[in-house]
Amino acid sequence: MQNPLLAPSANPYQWPAFDELTAEHYLEAAKLGAAEQRTELQRIIEEQSAPDFANTFLALEASGQVLRRSMMTYFSVLSAHGTEPIRAIQTEMSSIFSAQEDEIYLNQALYSRLQAADCSGLAGEDARLAEQTLKAFRLAGADLDEAQKQQLKQLNAQLSELSSQFSNRVLENQNAHAVHFDSADELDGLSSQALESAAQAAKQAGHAAGYLLPLVSPTQQPVLESLTSGEARRKVFAASISRGITENPTLQLAADMAKLRAERAALLGFANHAETVLAQATAPSTAAVEQRLAELTKAATANARKEAEVLGSIAGHEVQAWDWKFYSNQVLREQYAVDSESLRNYFELDRVLVGGVFATATKLYGITFVERFDLPAYHEHVRVFEVFDADGSPLALYTGDYLARETKKGGAWMTSLRDAASYFNERSIVTNTLNISAPAPGDPVLLTLDEANTLFHEFGHALHGMFSNGKYASLSGTSVPRDFVEFPSQVNEMWVLDQQVLPGYAVHHQSGEQLDDETIARIRAAGLWGQGFATTEYLAASVLDWAWHTISADTVIDDPVAFEQQVLADAGFDAEMIPPRYRSGYFQHIFANGYSAGYYSYIWSEVLDADTVQWFEENGGLMRENGNRFREELLSRGNTRDPLESYELFRGRTARVEPLLRRRGLVNAE
Repeated sequence: MQNPLLAPSANPYQWPAFDELTAEHYLEAAKLGAAEQRTELQRIIEEQSAPDFANTFLALEASGQVLRRSMMTYFSVLSAHGTEPIRAIQTEMSSIFSAQEDEIYLNQALYSRLQAADCSGLAGEDARLAEQTLKAFRLAGADLDEAQKQQLKQLNAQLSELSSQFSNRVLENQNAHAVHFDSADELDGLSSQALESAAQAAKQAGHAAGYLLPLVSPTQQPVLESLTSGEARRKVFAASISRGITENPTLQLAADMAKLRAERAALLGFANHAETVLAQATAPSTAAVEQRLAELTKAATANARKEAEVLGSIAGHEVQAWDWKFYSNQVLREQYAVDSESLRNYFELDRVLVGGVFATATKLYGITFVERFDLPAYHEHVRVFEVFDADGSPLALYTGDYLARETKKGGAWMTSLRDAASYFNERSIVTNTLNISAPAPGDPVLLTLDEANTLFHEFGHALHGMFSNGKYASLSGTSVPRDFVEFPSQVNEMWVLDQQVLPGYAVHHQSGEQLDDETIARIRAAGLWGQGFATTEYLAASVLDWAWHTISADTVIDDPVAFEQQVLADAGFDAEMIPPRYRSGYFQHIFANGYSAGYYSYIWSEVLDADTVQWFEENGGLMRENGNRFREELLSRGNTRDPLESYELFRGRTARVEPLLRRRGLVNAE
């Protein structure tokens, strides 16, 4: 059988032929595609006519389509359904990609030709492509001498290999640290459906009896809200927070990567890795990021201490880290009459998706969704929807993969299988992947309010990809600075509790009763409760990321655990009370997923997000006119112009931080 990746798929939207693809196909296509692109690069270099925009920049943009197709498809599948054969080739696939990046960006002859092209007459997206391409070459080391380039290639290869090892081990550890209980009595507080799901998970994992609680990616686990046994909570928490420390260790891999990144930064002329990241971000300097994190930390930890006092008064003793979620949920029940577990009955997955997420997008943007069953998927749980624009024309394919499984990495994310790029005559294929616990057979998939929020969030990323309306794939959709990319997704969260949206999806899965207005009002009133904890655990992870990536090349970290503890203590965090959202040993964002020195970007983007939510509220909320403006000035623009310019054109001014401070309860925190 011919490799399906060697030519564009004949399926609609170039949907990959997942029913035919094997690990061997991905690897073969990557190797052949890399070789093909090297030939194309040589053709650009040897072009006899004088260099111009078409025969240099456009030729480079168009090169490597087989490699691009194979890599986009492979890495999407690796994260979502990393079977043994798929994971077995990860290091080699990553190595091919890393080496090809070096082949392009460290190619002196290619760089010289790009520099020689006269781009003075360009405008709009053409000018942006030329500008961003040359910047990417410079930041990748194109100005280094040959000896330095060889050193850089070695560093890049080492980092690629270590990142693959880290990613694989984190998934292995997440599965290995699932917590087994012998008796249902130990799991008092879990619903009957959750118990059935845990029993099913135990059987699937090979246990003769009992109950298995799989872990999710962050430190705090959702079940900690419900388990009445302090010992059971401690057991789950200990399993979560110990990942990567002793068994199948990842901490040394993290430390090695941080040091290699510092060495690479020094070679490129930067003081540290964070500076290299900010060279392509909206944040102006490392000092500006450090100041923002420090300011927010002081206020957030003050709020968290007040919350701890409230929890202690309810518990009758000082709460431990594994108790926090349980007693915080008691506050919601007793002071706000909000029961997180009971609320799940109102958030059935399909209703949240169709009656909430999709219906909101239809009201705001006019787009509609039709599920397709004719396109082969990489797993039976994957759902595919064709998306049509307001005028009825085909817009994109949207893919939802929502349930957790052992082959899926933790967390939630959006990826693209195809980009919207008129130069390639491509329309978007975007994916949303979540990790909602699978129910027992026959039971509905019920979400927590947090999980419903996550679904809206990830769909915000999907909108950013689907609405992209540019020429070039490299400037398309979510190909924006890291500290801007979370902004559209965070804005989409505003609709979760919107009074026009909730009635469409918050319906009891058995009785059909809508979530009543009084409960909704209490949920909104409880919105500030827990912000001290949530902001603190997020900021602790951001500070940890920043510390790893602001070390100098000569820094030696012999004890990663001690380093982590010292960083958090110096920044004013009590990690025994509130540990970071991710500890270094399972911090996939920064050691495997491209967020190194970029985890701060969530709070940085949230300044824009909160300011935008205020704009929607001031202008009538859920209205097509508002959606069309947001789509036209921001969602459709990608990186075709400076994203902050797009924001100012949308908002009419620069963003203000006050809406964020109010949202997080940080206005008068001491």
